[in-house]
Amino acid sequence: MVDSEYSLLKKLYETVFKIRLFEKKCCALYRQGLINGYLHSYIGEEAIAAGACAAMRPGDYIVSTHRGHGHCIANGADLKAMMAEICGRETGYCLGRGGSMHIADFNLGNLGANGIVGGGIPMAVGAALGAKIRGSGQAAIVFLSDGASNNGVFAESLNLAAIWNLPVVFLIENNGYAVSTPIEQTSRTTDLYKRASGYMVAASQTNGNDAAAVYQAALSALEQCRRGQGPVVIEAKTYRHGGHHVNDAGAYMPKERLEYYKARDPVENMRKKLLEAGYAGQEMLALEKRIEAEIEAAAEYAKNSPEPSVKSFLEVCE
Repeated sequence: MVDSEYSLLKKLYETVFKIRLFEKKCCALYRQGLINGYLHSYIGEEAIAAGACAAMRPGDYIVSTHRGHGHCIANGADLKAMMAEICGRETGYCLGRGGSMHIADFNLGNLGANGIVGGGIPMAVGAALGAKIRGSGQAAIVFLSDGASNNGVFAESLNLAAIWNLPVVFLIENNGYAVSTPIEQTSRTTDLYKRASGYMVAASQTNGNDAAAVYQAALSALEQCRRGQGPVVIEAKTYRHGGHHVNDAGAYMPKERLEYYKARDPVENMRKKLLEAGYAGQEMLALEKRIEAEIEAAAEYAKNSPEPSVKSFLEVCE
């Protein structure tokens, strides 16, 4: 294995592990009453964000979803500012006013998470249009759920991107459920990438629990976009490790299917690949300890940060 492949595996493992620990810490803080509102965990889907963002170039755009912490982390977001925002603190990305579903960092090309299902899709098309007009060579990836693929905005945006040949990748995170409704009840085909054929758009399906596979699919799609042959649809098959949000027990999820996907855990998958590539156990332990310390530091930063004052809130509104 060449050094570049080894470095990629290490980067992918570091990202999926960081997302997993971040999400687990958020769930713990929520249980302690330190997070208000909804909290949609990305546990079980970490490989998609890790692989896709690793394939991007500096200056590219991402547009996220209501289940967006993983996308933000994989794109390089500051963990302290993220945790503070999720906890509603003034030191957060949106000054504590956006919360879990509205983290954005324009400096990193992150155009934001979105509480509206499918709401980010046309934003990505707009970013891609701007890149094409400027001739900047930038591309955009929009993450969307299987539920969002049933919204009219997906069809409209995909059609517009197709006729204008825009550099945008539509990455469908198919975790099998729109909230609690299984995909079998909302679509005649559970292979959602096939929908792209009606728009004469290139499409593929990949293993959403394998960050390396997602990376290769995203890299190929982005290269096609940069050649002026976009857009591209990628469907990443995955499965949540729990309910729709932290207070949803997921009782509707078949036990055997959940066990099947947990046995193919994206974090364990990348850990195995990295160890097989020759990464020493002690090095991995040190890497994990460093990430654990980063997550704990982010949590402490959030806890010790002030909540927005009424005065500052009114000043922003003015």
